[in-house]
Amino acid sequence: MIRNMKKDIHPKYYNDSKVKCSCGHLFTINSTKEYMEIETCSKCHPFYTGQEKKLDHVGRVEQFRKRMAKKKK
Repeated sequence: MIRNMKKDIHPKYYNDSKVKCSCGHLFTINSTKEYMEIETCSKCHPFYTGQEKKLDHVGRVEQFRKRMAKKKK
């Protein structure tokens, strides 16, 4: 059974929506929004680039312990 879509209830669909990443990369996609700004894309996300960000876990643990010690006093 084929059903027709209701008229005037669906958003406009753009076949050439522009997307701008915070790294400066521009690309087009299909979307219901004409323009979007995003924070990460495949050009700058560590998973795709292979560059990991190292965090100082030891320093963070020490800062946490100091805060907890201050609360106990």
